[in-house]
Amino acid sequence: MPWRINQLTETASTNDDVKRAAEAGEAEGLVICAARQTAGRGRHGRAWESPQGNLYCSVLLRPNDLQNAGRYSFVAAMAFYDTVRQCLPIADITLKWPNDVLVEDEKIAGILLEAGPGWLVIGMGLNILHHPETALYPATSLLAAGGGDKPLDEILDMLLQNVDHWYGVMQKEGFAPVRAAWLKRAHKGRLSVRLSEGTLEGVFADLDAEGRLGLRLADGSERAISSGDVWLGAGRQGRTR
Repeated sequence: MPWRINQLTETASTNDDVKRAAEAGEAEGLVICAARQTAGRGRHGRAWESPQGNLYCSVLLRPNDLQNAGRYSFVAAMAFYDTVRQCLPIADITLKWPNDVLVEDEKIAGILLEAGPGWLVIGMGLNILHHPETALYPATSLLAAGGGDKPLDEILDMLLQNVDHWYGVMQKEGFAPVRAAWLKRAHKGRLSVRLSEGTLEGVFADLDAEGRLGLRLADGSERAISSGDVWLGAGRQGRTR
């Protein structure tokens, strides 16, 4: 895809910038990046710390299956996985449902999807030089993990190439190959999932064809979860390790 990259020194939110462009009729392929954000956000409107030195960008896509927009979080996760793997060739990198990329069980990247009539915006943040010391999940950065030597523009190019690849797979072959690739890289084991009605504990079982987490409970039954906050291990709220 011929990406059109707009580099900003500062903005409130790259997602908001791309959403406005999408609503104004901008074609897919627009990328807005910022050296820092003053109002960056993650899932459920949580603040996303945005100090200069990390990667903050949002891309505009116009996929052919927007009725399943949520599946594109796995497209972005796979693109991030490949990018982090290129920067950290021997690190333990895993994917945690629904959209986290972990290095040694610590979060290094975040993804925020927002969709409207005919458009999809994927916001992507990667910790390169900095990571929050106090956050919902323990975090790390490429620098802390031994891989902060690549220039930011080179990492952005790698990420966009990987987004282009997995977006093409999704458009041509559907969700099945993306799902299969994600499952190979998923963090297996015990999970705690906080839902609106309480917390469930179980073992990772599957990612189904709808993109839902399959959690195997202690009684052997399996619960399909479409939304919730997930921690690694049992009985751990607010920490992943």
